[in-house]
Amino acid sequence: MLNELRIENFAIIDQLELQFGQGLAVFTGETGAGKSIIIDALETVLGNRADTTLIRSGSERASVEATFALSAAVRTPIHALLEAEDLLDDPNYVTLGRELRANGRNVARVNGRSVNLSLLHEIGEYLVDIHGQSQHLSLLRVREHLGLLDGFADTAELQDAYRQSYKQLQTVRRELDALRKNERDAARRADLLTYQVEEIDGAHLKIGEETDLREERTRLANAEGLANLSQQALEHLDDGNPESPAISDLLGEVVNALNNLARIDASQANLSAQANTIFEETTDLSRALRIYLEGVEFNPKRLEQVEERLDLIHSLKRKYGDSIEAILAVGEQARQDLDSITHAEERLQELQTQQEKLLAQLAERGLALSQKRRSAAEQLAQSIETELDDLRMAGARFQVDFARRPDPQGIPLPEGERVTFDATGLESVEFLVETNPGEGFKPLVKIASGGETARLMLALKNVLAQADHVPTLIFDEIDQGIGGRVGTVVGHKLWQLTNRHQVLCITHLPQLAAFGQQHFQVQKQIEDGRTTTSVTLITGEARLNELAQMLGEVSLGTLKSAQEILQSAQNLSTHP
Repeated sequence: MLNELRIENFAIIDQLELQFGQGLAVFTGETGAGKSIIIDALETVLGNRADTTLIRSGSERASVEATFALSAAVRTPIHALLEAEDLLDDPNYVTLGRELRANGRNVARVNGRSVNLSLLHEIGEYLVDIHGQSQHLSLLRVREHLGLLDGFADTAELQDAYRQSYKQLQTVRRELDALRKNERDAARRADLLTYQVEEIDGAHLKIGEETDLREERTRLANAEGLANLSQQALEHLDDGNPESPAISDLLGEVVNALNNLARIDASQANLSAQANTIFEETTDLSRALRIYLEGVEFNPKRLEQVEERLDLIHSLKRKYGDSIEAILAVGEQARQDLDSITHAEERLQELQTQQEKLLAQLAERGLALSQKRRSAAEQLAQSIETELDDLRMAGARFQVDFARRPDPQGIPLPEGERVTFDATGLESVEFLVETNPGEGFKPLVKIASGGETARLMLALKNVLAQADHVPTLIFDEIDQGIGGRVGTVVGHKLWQLTNRHQVLCITHLPQLAAFGQQHFQVQKQIEDGRTTTSVTLITGEARLNELAQMLGEVSLGTLKSAQEILQSAQNLSTHP
């Protein structure tokens, strides 16, 4: 609900700060005092269009700020909007702001941070319905009608069942569309996949073989040099010549000498051990070199085979991936895709069977949902027409229009027709009204403005109170064109709305104003040649005088009548 409203330099308002509570708040005052300007300010902060003409003369900017306590009904969707933009501060409150500047710049704020005007408007639609000289009214948005009817009809369980089938059908249809699209080029794709599988499988690739092949190619290409180097090393180690004895012979002499030394000087036994170790390692080195030399082969044919194998791997990598692992993965995926194409016809038939079953299930659930809606629509119409009769609109009629559109791919109905459908059901819904007998039913958005529209909305709001979750309702001069007797009825109905809503109302009727749980008096003063609007919360004697003045000149008679009006409103509120 609306907690606080702060207005500065807006039209003829200099500075104004109002606090609101739950229940019904009424605004009264002379025509032209500025009551509707307060509503204009609220519309501005809720994201409606505004321009520099609203800035108070002589000021550089105008600002409006409104703080709302978030009810459970609107907390979840508003939190989602705020969290998406990183604007959520206090989970229980949200503050909207709007600033108009003389240079034409227009700033919208949520919780003190600048936002797009569209976000301000989107949040505002969850918080307030305004019925006045301009419209900010959810009941006039046709897309809202189905939700309001469903809330009145209590169709939540049927809707859940219907939506479950709807989601399953959408999943099946997406897969069907993908298969049918693939089916059109299945033959061409099957040929390509077959070629890929055969080419990759025919290569008999092994993970790690490329590294082994590169090493083997290096040895084969350098076989002569490797053999010469190995032979040269062996000559120095084992063969030797008269001018240069072999290393193994020289090491043998070193070992013999150090063994003799250790026998004489036991403290140098470690030298003897080191010499023996070096001699053994040299022997091992010679043995390993001979084995390696025996393995070095001059084999041009094998070199050619290795080169061809590496060329094949390089070609496959260029086509399918950067490694043997990637090539094999492509081959496996191609095999799976080929298998899918091979069995696509079977899957198509299976999905088509599922689709028909789900369509039949949707038809059953959709028709059950429609039936409950249509039954509720009749009750809704009767209840609203009763309300309108109370509000001196006898003869006005209300109707819920259900529209279905044929669709060859739609839901099959028992009579054989197929109709379009969506996540909400089998039909679209719109509220229609006939305000005068014989004129015919018309959409709500096309009925005449003024008190007739206001009373119709009041009737709708009263009947749909349970289904309507907008927390704050504002009525600008809802009493237009009605008298005191009906004013009492309207006031009582506004008060009844406070069971589920906060209600703000601008009125000229004391019979209506008497139901207010907060009563704000709006006055216009002229000081130093400037016109200024002030708003005062009045109670007790001040309120009694205001109600008397609304009846005429303040006198004993009007004061007594005002007291009777207050007492009557109190009695109706205490014993509804």
